[in-house]
Amino acid sequence: MKTVPVIDMQKVEGLGGDIVKACEEWGCFRIINHGVPAELMAEMKVVAASLFALPEEIKRRTLDPGPGKGYVGRNAISPFYEGFSIDQISSTNEFCDRLNVSAHQREIINMYIKAIRDLAGHIGQKLLEGSGLDGDLFDGWWCQLRMNKYHYCPESVGLTGAGLHSDPSFLTILQDDESVNGLQIVDKLSGEFVPVNHVPDTLVVNVGDIGKVWSNGRYYNVKHRIWCFEPKTRYSIGLFVFGPTDFKIEAPSTLVDAIHPRLFVPIDAEEYRHVRYSMEMRTGGALDLFRTTSA
Repeated sequence: MKTVPVIDMQKVEGLGGDIVKACEEWGCFRIINHGVPAELMAEMKVVAASLFALPEEIKRRTLDPGPGKGYVGRNAISPFYEGFSIDQISSTNEFCDRLNVSAHQREIINMYIKAIRDLAGHIGQKLLEGSGLDGDLFDGWWCQLRMNKYHYCPESVGLTGAGLHSDPSFLTILQDDESVNGLQIVDKLSGEFVPVNHVPDTLVVNVGDIGKVWSNGRYYNVKHRIWCFEPKTRYSIGLFVFGPTDFKIEAPSTLVDAIHPRLFVPIDAEEYRHVRYSMEMRTGGALDLFRTTSA
């Protein structure tokens, strides 16, 4: 059975090239030796579960009218899904204040966000290195932490908890559920669904639409879904690295040449999210609206 690449983040030689190759061929890969302690990951899942257990009126204090933001309750379109997000990881204290979280829970959330954001920075540096560049790719970028709960039951088996979509971010770092599988990606070549089953002490990295823009079409903005195989509650926690807040995303000049002409105009990451949601184009098709005339 085909499966996504597994990359050792402590590899000394060729790590950047391995990550770039995985982004191009799969748009998804697992990472080991990533530096986020297993104990912290387990504690963060406990915190997430406790937040979802809060009364509905308290959870709704984090509602946000923006697309893909704030608290999302179960509804007719997504009857099994519920989600929280800290829409700017710099505003963690505001999120915690609204939910009256304990000092211990606040500490775990802050520790987890720092660890996973540091990891994102490391991946960004290796992406640059693998492309013959250097620097801090994600310096100052807007990041969102989203906690997901899938209320699976006997009636949900064989249905989707989250429908087919690509992520609107550059990349997503996902802590998936250690006991309930469900993530499936679309293979770039065959178009078939490939399961991304849990592997202990690992994290999943997905490339999103903005990653495809920055790479001038080289990276695969992988389409994926969450499938229900068994009636067990499923949790996941994802960091979405969306984009810079003070300039637009475009491919570096080193990724543009006669063979690879520039495919996309400069894109504002927040504007792109609004276009995607308002036009209900959630599988990457919205990128066609931002193609250059030459593309």
